[in-house]
Amino acid sequence: MSFYAYMIKSESNGKHYYGHTSDINERLKSHNSTQNKYTRGKGPWVLIGYVQTESKASAMKLENKLKKMKSPKRALAWIERHGSAR
Repeated sequence: MSFYAYMIKSESNGKHYYGHTSDINERLKSHNSTQNKYTRGKGPWVLIGYVQTESKASAMKLENKLKKMKSPKRALAWIERHGSAR
């Protein structure tokens, strides 16, 4: 099973959110519904990049690494080099 660390962006306010999941499409649906406390009412959210990993632990570590970069531009550049960006 694959896991992903991902980055999404709100089209309404330009904010970014980082997370990890085993199913990107379902997770994006939950961000755009009322299921997620942080992203609820702040969308629509669009996936702008992700990196595939082989374990949940490595996806969680990568999520934290992206968050610590403090700059969405820097995090997206890292994702572009190591994963897939849209």
